[in-house]
Amino acid sequence: MKIELKKYDEQRTVWPKSGYHIMAQYDEEEIIVYQSYRKDIGEFAAKNQFFGGEFSLTRMTWIKPNFLWMMYRNGWGTKEGQEVVLAIHLQISAFNKYLQNAVYSSYDASFEISREEWQEQVKTSSVRLQWDPDHDPYGNKLERRAIQIGLRDDFIKSFAKEDILLIEDISEFVKEQYSFVQNGQLEKLIVPAEKPFVFKDEELNKKLKISGNHE
Repeated sequence: MKIELKKYDEQRTVWPKSGYHIMAQYDEEEIIVYQSYRKDIGEFAAKNQFFGGEFSLTRMTWIKPNFLWMMYRNGWGTKEGQEVVLAIHLQISAFNKYLQNAVYSSYDASFEISREEWQEQVKTSSVRLQWDPDHDPYGNKLERRAIQIGLRDDFIKSFAKEDILLIEDISEFVKEQYSFVQNGQLEKLIVPAEKPFVFKDEELNKKLKISGNHE
């Protein structure tokens, strides 16, 4: 696997405890996001290094940069239709473009636009943005918020092929680590090394409610 791994116990002490944070593994070139699929879609993607075959280009697809939040959603790869867990190495420029074009899934009174304007944006946007409670390895809710990003139309087409640098099937790694969770051995749990991601664009950070403050 081309993913940097670290002990969960070491990381959780330095991770932010609350606030809106894009927890991810990234560098200047790429950011890793996670998805789970049934076997035919997941295995096709890992083998061919793009999404095709039974993968739908007409439905919205959701990507998650936070490994443990993905594990919460897919039950550590045990949920039906989510058995193949993929680590997708995305071009950082594509990830930036997704968020620049993102519209929140639900309206918030703190938006500087009216509900009607937001509804119009939702209709015309091809990227959705959602913040949900993050979770620990056991699935317990945390104060910190985790992001997921929904893509459709032209964005799903570019995501499926051009935006990807590498697709890794990490299903066996997930199974191995899940055994430690099941046995209550979090001291043995190893997960991808992650830290908060902050955009160079301050307006974008403001729109997403994230900041350089890691509290």
